[in-house]
Amino acid sequence: MNNDLILLGHGSGGRLSHQLLDELIIPQLSSVPVAGQNDAALLNIGGIKLAFSTDSYVVDPIFFPGGNIGDLAVNGTVNDLAMMGARPLCLSVGFILEEGFSKAELAKILASMREAAEAAGVAIVTGDTKVVPKGKGDRIFINTSGIGAVEHNLHIDGASAQVGDKVIVNGCIGDHGIAVLSAREGLEIDSGIQSDSAPLNGLVADLLPLGPALHVLRDPTRGGVATTLKEIALQSGVTITLDEKSLPINPGVKGVCSILGLDPLYVANEGKLLAFVAPDQAEAALARMHRHPLGKDAAIIGEVTETSAGKVQMETLVGGVRGVEMLAGEQLPRIC
Repeated sequence: MNNDLILLGHGSGGRLSHQLLDELIIPQLSSVPVAGQNDAALLNIGGIKLAFSTDSYVVDPIFFPGGNIGDLAVNGTVNDLAMMGARPLCLSVGFILEEGFSKAELAKILASMREAAEAAGVAIVTGDTKVVPKGKGDRIFINTSGIGAVEHNLHIDGASAQVGDKVIVNGCIGDHGIAVLSAREGLEIDSGIQSDSAPLNGLVADLLPLGPALHVLRDPTRGGVATTLKEIALQSGVTITLDEKSLPINPGVKGVCSILGLDPLYVANEGKLLAFVAPDQAEAALARMHRHPLGKDAAIIGEVTETSAGKVQMETLVGGVRGVEMLAGEQLPRIC
């Protein structure tokens, strides 16, 4: 294999993505250590604390059960800001359009972006549009960047997990990845699963009153729950132990994963968060989630069991224990 080439796996969010970041991109552009790599940068400008994030969306197909590339782009950046405990304020949007793309489809995408922004309480305040020749793009790509206000003194990031923390997910995992996969041309899978794409800032706002007991928030998008937990374990220097029987998974997702040989732990989500909470406040956090529409199926799925160099393991349904690593290669390309 020619090691000079960029592969699809470099965009998976898994092991190859981290290698590309750590070996090439971050050394050239920044000095952020692994422990400081979070969903958004935290800035202090004149005593005002802000979160700043950017993301690009190349999902295929652009329309899928439960959403489209437009609302996905808004919700994704809103969620990256929210995972830092920030209140999202405003977004920018950049479009790269392929010559010949339908104006009617663009109008539908724009309408969904406006609705998603209104639902999240953010304003789209600036943007840019470029058009590339036919055959030089794939219909539409979108970049969104966002700014949020950090209005507390909590320290919420991936390096803050502590031994004893309970790991909570706000609902069923893998829905977005299977919804997109089901709509992909040629696969003809009728799973009945809708994407979970949604803004999580309201749910996060309900968790912030937990105060210093709230240690980590992270949305498990590309690479799924497994890759996200491995990132947190490495950042915090801990071992995370999952309980397989506690994982909330829709039967439709289980069915498709079983047919295609996929592991739901590695399938993408776009409306889920993982919260690491001190054990004495875990039930309170769970109760707060259950009262929110996006957290009614929340569950405690594991805990931080010891300090280590960064390990994730799972107690299986048959009583064994298996290691959980980052996604290797590309399971589902262009999932977001």
